[in-house]
Amino acid sequence: MYTNVNLAAPLGALALLGTGLLLLTAGLTLGYSIVMKKFRLAKFALLTIGLVAAVYLALLLIFSFASNEKVLAQGEEKHFCEIDCHLAYSVTQIIDTKVVGEAPNQVTAAGMFRVLTIKTRFDETTIGRNRGDALLYPNSRVVTISDENGTQYFPSAEAQAVLEQTHAAGTAMTVPLRPGETYSTTLAFDLPVSIKNPTLLIREGESLTHFVIGHENSFLHKKTRFQI
Repeated sequence: MYTNVNLAAPLGALALLGTGLLLLTAGLTLGYSIVMKKFRLAKFALLTIGLVAAVYLALLLIFSFASNEKVLAQGEEKHFCEIDCHLAYSVTQIIDTKVVGEAPNQVTAAGMFRVLTIKTRFDETTIGRNRGDALLYPNSRVVTISDENGTQYFPSAEAQAVLEQTHAAGTAMTVPLRPGETYSTTLAFDLPVSIKNPTLLIREGESLTHFVIGHENSFLHKKTRFQI
């Protein structure tokens, strides 16, 4: 299974929360000790803050260096760990076209539109024992294409507007699902005709994930991409 983490998501979340609590406690202690002029306590609080931050950063980097870059073929799934369940993403269709839509609702690419259909699947085999059939609300998603030089391309706003007007955009990737449910999303990227070795990256949009140990958004962590 290809995932967006190389440390179990519950452990990563607990580590972040626990570290945050320790730093908050040490910070409050530092403030109190300064106000009360208890300088030995202030020194201890500073050392605690430094030690906790250093250990957390070291663990973050260890898991980043232990990660591997992966490129998945069309149809292969990338799983996003949602604490007690997984959402699986795959590219099911790739179409190159110069024009999206039909007149008068039509837009022409500066280069070439690469229109991708992405399937979202709530993998019911990964739910926790007591989770039940409740809806899962996905975090925000950021979808980009990169070429072999690392240049990033985002979905074309003009093309997406046309797809939405013609009801061809499918379902937004933040729409909630129940276990076993699926839906498809269509995105159009305006890419240079001469683009080489493009790959697609689907990742979480929340900034907090950059500080989670083992998360692919964390510093220097390798990514799992799709070959397109």
